[in-house]
Amino acid sequence: MEHLHGLLRIHVLRGVNLAKRDVLSSDPYVIVRMGKQKLKTRVVDKNVNPEWNEDLTLSVDDTNLPVKIFVYDRDTFSLDDKMGDAEFQIGPFVEALRMELNGLPSGTIITRVQPNRENCLAEESCIIWTEGKVVQNLVLRLRNVESGEVELQLQWIDIPGSRGL
Repeated sequence: MEHLHGLLRIHVLRGVNLAKRDVLSSDPYVIVRMGKQKLKTRVVDKNVNPEWNEDLTLSVDDTNLPVKIFVYDRDTFSLDDKMGDAEFQIGPFVEALRMELNGLPSGTIITRVQPNRENCLAEESCIIWTEGKVVQNLVLRLRNVESGEVELQLQWIDIPGSRGL
């Protein structure tokens, strides 16, 4: 427990304009990886604009590891088809958490992360103080595919007994 910093809750909101891998649509799901951890959302049948609205929680022992996102199309009789991937760093989010902000009005933007060649951001990502918590909203453009984005929201969970940030 003492090697852990805390937990990263990734709220997988939705996919937008995902690639069609079946005849008319796809049956997408998301895999999130960080280090040796691997988590998976449920499958949304026949939808290239799926709403997962699902929380996946990673334990964080190294804040320098990237979070990797993989989107797949579930197939019944063959291997699942790849529908793209993306990755992001939690460094800017962790820096905002370390600021120990309190008493800010809800909705205050702490910092902004700009899209660049090193990240998969489709648009500016804001790290916001909302209802006493730091959250980051991300829209990730999928790589290695003709189209598609995944929308996520990050939240941090402190664990009693962990080394914290």
